[in-house]
Amino acid sequence: MEFHINSLYLCVKDMDRVINYYEDFLEQKVTEKSDIYSVFDVNGFRLGLFAYEKKNELHTFGSNCLPSISVESIDCLNEKLNGKEICFPVTRIGNNWVAEFVDSEGNHIEITAPAK
Repeated sequence: MEFHINSLYLCVKDMDRVINYYEDFLEQKVTEKSDIYSVFDVNGFRLGLFAYEKKNELHTFGSNCLPSISVESIDCLNEKLNGKEICFPVTRIGNNWVAEFVDSEGNHIEITAPAK
């Protein structure tokens, strides 16, 4: 049996705010947009944004799910962290630089870059 993970979604409170946040962070426009579910296509991976309150669902924000985004260098990693709320500082772990930040909705997001 072979598995593939092709998408993940983050729960959000303010769709317009989070779209602006990720358009800036990912340096691309949202691919699909609605009041309830919007999507960014990140090199074939679907990063969804779900306005859970509009469907009367409960959610706890924080570090219960940790999406990880890779960039090509420590310089790019530091640039992407600029102005973000850092919840885990840049640390070398094995062959990678790793950090975590908090997005506009309170979700923790990991960012990594290869250590050369």
